[in-house]
Amino acid sequence: MALLEATGIVKSFGKLTALNDAGLVVSENEFHGLIGPNGSGKSTLMKCVAGAETPTAGAIRFAGNDITGLSPADRARAGMSLKFQITSVFPALTLYDNILLSLQADTSLFGLMLSRSRGALHDQVMTMLEQFRLVHRAHEAAATLSHGQQQWLEIAMALAARPRLLLLDEPTGGMSLEERRVTGDLLQPIKSHCSLVIVEHDLDFIRDICDRLTVLDQGQVLATGSVADIQANSKVQEVYLRRA
Repeated sequence: MALLEATGIVKSFGKLTALNDAGLVVSENEFHGLIGPNGSGKSTLMKCVAGAETPTAGAIRFAGNDITGLSPADRARAGMSLKFQITSVFPALTLYDNILLSLQADTSLFGLMLSRSRGALHDQVMTMLEQFRLVHRAHEAAATLSHGQQQWLEIAMALAARPRLLLLDEPTGGMSLEERRVTGDLLQPIKSHCSLVIVEHDLDFIRDICDRLTVLDQGQVLATGSVADIQANSKVQEVYLRRA
């Protein structure tokens, strides 16, 4: 059984149809890339999956359950986590407290008032910071990080609750080549417990980390398959040449 199945997705904004019978299937422990030219509907499909947009038609199933009508919060509780392109860390807080807040998301207000969870979560906070090569700056403000490091912090925050599926929308935007390489290295270890859907314009980056790719063009799925299959697909080559 697939972890995520989005089928027959239509999304209209007035007279504009951004998605027309689009779909996406992601297996357990799979890194799946969502690619296509600008305006092809990648981010819209991602938002429909995450619940940030409601499909005009179609269905979305997660872990065997229909989640089409669920809110983003309910999807998060079901095991889905999302990081959009724009960084949304808390810049005035330390890296430590950014991770801590993510881990405390399901803690009761009473527990937070008594500060019971801070000590209990300390080891988890430090483990996440170490995993993303940020532990040496744990007590610095997030605002002092480079753009790439802020992206790593936000990915760590998205993974804090150990979701079954992580959705990343252009995580390497604005990064240097070295930061992009490191980002790929940092994501690889999560594959043992988390699937990934990633929207990315850097085709070299997405080719290196993904198992399968889905290509969108004008709101429809043009092709789905392994990286090798997509690279050899004449229709995909034609679309990218046409939009170049």
